[in-house]
Amino acid sequence: MPDVLGLDTSNYTTSAALLHDGLIQQSKRLLPVKKGEKGLRQSDAVFHHVQQLPEVLEALSFSDSTIAAVGVSNRPRSMDGSYMPCFLVGVAAAKTAALSLKVPFHFFSHQQGHIAAALYSAGKIGLLSERFLAFHVSGGTTEAILCQPDKENIFSTQIVAESLDLKAGQAVDRVGVMLGLPFPAGPELEKLALKAQKSYSVRASMKGCNCSLSGVENQCRSMLEKGTPKEEIAAFCLQSIYAALDAMAEALLHQYGELPIVFAGGVMSNSILREKLSQKFGAWFAEPVFSADNAAGIAVLAALKEGIYP
Repeated sequence: MPDVLGLDTSNYTTSAALLHDGLIQQSKRLLPVKKGEKGLRQSDAVFHHVQQLPEVLEALSFSDSTIAAVGVSNRPRSMDGSYMPCFLVGVAAAKTAALSLKVPFHFFSHQQGHIAAALYSAGKIGLLSERFLAFHVSGGTTEAILCQPDKENIFSTQIVAESLDLKAGQAVDRVGVMLGLPFPAGPELEKLALKAQKSYSVRASMKGCNCSLSGVENQCRSMLEKGTPKEEIAAFCLQSIYAALDAMAEALLHQYGELPIVFAGGVMSNSILREKLSQKFGAWFAEPVFSADNAAGIAVLAALKEGIYP
């Protein structure tokens, strides 16, 4: 079976993936963020991608590869006006590789890649031929997407619910930095929360199917000022995110019927959130290595587009 190369240069990670004999080999590196900072300017992200992408590609094993197609993420979402300069680095590299190899190249959105990676990891790539709900929960996105088969683009995406303000990943990172954790703060915040002796029951702030997370950061800061243990603040933050996702999923299932649910994005690698949502909704998740930003889903989608996978 010929191989497919996927590239993704998001606002957090430089990533490349090679689909070989139906299996994904991936290489990725987080963009460097200075201690105490909560993100990167786009100009800095572009600079670091240019530096890191050759080394990320060198980490892949191409010795037995015959590249048949190249896929790349060219924008955050599949919608008009969706644009971030950091994706231009991957697009330039993908076009150069495809033209040099004289093979087709295909564009997909970063969000499509996240969803496809989750389906690949969960062994549920067949859902792309059905109607389903996907949650993309990351540093820049907290959205529920209605996905449907699409001949031209493999599947179409329609945002049907979202956070109206702060995103889940932003809440995690801001609270984490507040607690003295490194950015991105997800893994360390989870470790703290697992040590908490107190549990919280949080009522989500909702407007229809949409949620609001803007109060989480302020509530956590207030708890810190009152001397609440950091473990309990971390647990409260994650419980607040769970409450919002839970309420969104319930509202959407009521509106659209009993559809399969898939959770994708870096925040969904959190074991606390995964356990709660899996138990309640029977939802599908990516393994943690496929949850955070990666090019795996892009490689899978390009292979599907070429008819060489599964």
